[in-house]
Amino acid sequence: MQKVTREEFKRVSSLKLTPTSPFHFDSTFHKPGHFPTTDTKWEPGKRWQSMLWEGEKLGLLFEDKSKKQKPKVSVKVFSVKKLTSKFLESLKQEIIWRYNLDLDLSGFYRDVGKDSLLKPIIKKFRGLRPMHSGSLYEYLIIAIVLQNATVKRSVYMMQALFENFGSLFKFDNQEFWCFWEPKVLANASEQKLRDLKMGYRARFLIKVSESFAKGQIDGLKLRHKRLAEQEEALISLYGIGPASVGYIMVDAFHRWDYLKHISPWEQKIYTKIFFNKDYEKELVPVEKMLKCFDKWGKWKNLAIHYVWEDIWWKRKHQHIPWLEKLIRL
Repeated sequence: MQKVTREEFKRVSSLKLTPTSPFHFDSTFHKPGHFPTTDTKWEPGKRWQSMLWEGEKLGLLFEDKSKKQKPKVSVKVFSVKKLTSKFLESLKQEIIWRYNLDLDLSGFYRDVGKDSLLKPIIKKFRGLRPMHSGSLYEYLIIAIVLQNATVKRSVYMMQALFENFGSLFKFDNQEFWCFWEPKVLANASEQKLRDLKMGYRARFLIKVSESFAKGQIDGLKLRHKRLAEQEEALISLYGIGPASVGYIMVDAFHRWDYLKHISPWEQKIYTKIFFNKDYEKELVPVEKMLKCFDKWGKWKNLAIHYVWEDIWWKRKHQHIPWLEKLIRL
């Protein structure tokens, strides 16, 4: 493990964000279905996270300041040095993108809001948006450590990467790990990663990091490319398959109608939450699922996200035996 410096970020800048209405802070800024990592923390009305943006390590504290139908989020930005207004504006726009704070949900609610399955969930989480708090590169690293692994093993691998390649710093009296620049892993030895028990993923981690370090992939520019170009760029990355591409299309590129693949793990959960069947006795075929989800048209993956989030939020407050068997944390 590298030497830990534990820098303390004492400079504080402020941002004010005004999400589109309706807006639900907690279900947008906290995703219980995401596996736990030490670069973020949540409690009702607040979210802390580390962030690497334009070469600067940052600590972010989001707080819900909404009143009735007037959404508002304040952000404290902790840093080592004073940040320029230009930097803060670019950071603000990036946060808006990553958390979908400018998403107009009116069409979604109009088109699918009367669906018998979705109606009570929408009422409960009105204003929920999908999000991914990291960069495209960081998303891909997470996708790789999730491949063919239990949640417990993925948590171990992610922490091992943080401790050997990331940074540990303190802000708001708490410590968080932060991601590394792609060049750091691009220059790592495959043997070292294998020693950290990354297994076959060691080569994937290095190759993907090389693609970003060499500028072959630009996550920001890729957001605005045509669908075919996005698919081609992602699938060309070493070790990235259709499941990872599907997640990225929704969370990172905001394509709410994209659905071409359902992983075996998701297939089991979908069998239960969408078809109310015991996946151990009768697993609903993926083809049937895809055909069923077509009823939600251009919103199908956003609709799936609402149902998915609902079951994970329920798990925070009650024991769900069939789901625990699949998580194995």
